[in-house]
Amino acid sequence: MDLGIRGKTALVCAASKGLGKGCALALAREGVNLVITARGADALEATAAELRKAYGAKVVAVAGDITTPEGRAAALKACPSPDILVNNAGGPPPGDFRDWDRDAWVKAVEANMITPILMIRAVVDGMIARKFGRVVNITSGAVKAPIPELGLSNGARTGLTGFIAGVSRTTVRHNVTINNLLPGPFETDRLRSNLEFHAKKTGKTAAELRKVRTDANPSGRFGTIEEFGDACAYLCSAQAGFITGQNLLMDGGAYPGTF
Repeated sequence: MDLGIRGKTALVCAASKGLGKGCALALAREGVNLVITARGADALEATAAELRKAYGAKVVAVAGDITTPEGRAAALKACPSPDILVNNAGGPPPGDFRDWDRDAWVKAVEANMITPILMIRAVVDGMIARKFGRVVNITSGAVKAPIPELGLSNGARTGLTGFIAGVSRTTVRHNVTINNLLPGPFETDRLRSNLEFHAKKTGKTAAELRKVRTDANPSGRFGTIEEFGDACAYLCSAQAGFITGQNLLMDGGAYPGTF
């Protein structure tokens, strides 16, 4: 299916690997011009080269930390008027809330709530003026089913979810939609680091814990960044103009609720 976004421009944050890269891959395949950001310049350039080779995509790589004012300024200088914005930033580390001081909480909220809000604020009026805009925020399945050791992420990302629920209803009449993608267990460095965290706590190996988790998931596996990217691309499509303010959970069926 032609998603109707060929020739559009997307700004994809934290796109050098993991879920952000999955989104960049899917958008490049659809003929979208890309500006991609990430902290690691080498990995970012490698991803840009991969996208150009695979799809002939126009890709601009901007190294920087999107959670800082300088990183946001650099990204927006390279892409001041995107048609598509994919907000993404690495989640805060796992741990015990008793060990987190105020600075830890401020850092988490800055990265996973305030940063995407500021990025939306910077580009949404241009989208409204052009009568087309798609914003996808990569959050976490933890906003529906909180994970105790990810309390920093639970709090910050749930705050973003509440904000999006309101603002998304004010932009959709201009064909500007804002939605959230909620990943469960995907094959990413983040998942692997969490397995290592639990391995140290339990005395089991990361491989043993991986098997326990995949066996417990209704799908019997972890997700791939490619299928995550495909979902992102659809939410960015011309056909998705009647979808806004939604939280699409991608977890292989792990969340047991009806709603």
